[in-house]
Amino acid sequence: MQRTTILRPEQVERKWFVVDAGGKTLGRLATRVASVLRGKTKPEYVPFMDTGDFVIVVNASKIHVTGKKREDKVYWRHTGYPGGLKLTCFKDMMEKDPTFAVRHAIRGMLPHNKLGRRLLKKLKIYAGSEHPHKAQQPRQLDV
Repeated sequence: MQRTTILRPEQVERKWFVVDAGGKTLGRLATRVASVLRGKTKPEYVPFMDTGDFVIVVNASKIHVTGKKREDKVYWRHTGYPGGLKLTCFKDMMEKDPTFAVRHAIRGMLPHNKLGRRLLKKLKIYAGSEHPHKAQQPRQLDV
């Protein structure tokens, strides 16, 4: 008989990875990072547990989108008041907050529950090439 071994949270070994987003396509980068955050690259993956690793994304301001998405892609939010829809295009959002587009894309690929919110805390995004996580000795992640 074959049995599945499920690790306890303290038994999960967490690694740190760094991803250079410069020149990478937004969606392809987001799927790879979400998979590593979720733990799907490990043999001990189970869908209801946090078995993933930490991911550092640098150069988020140099992310690339295909086609006319730079002008046409729209992020929206609502204030909660009548007529309170706020629309912002990708280009304007990148000028305002370069890390938002990457975080938004990755968050949409994670579970929409408590687990997803906990996984998102293991994601560190920086607009430039410097990050304060050198002590963790992150490894390069291929995208």
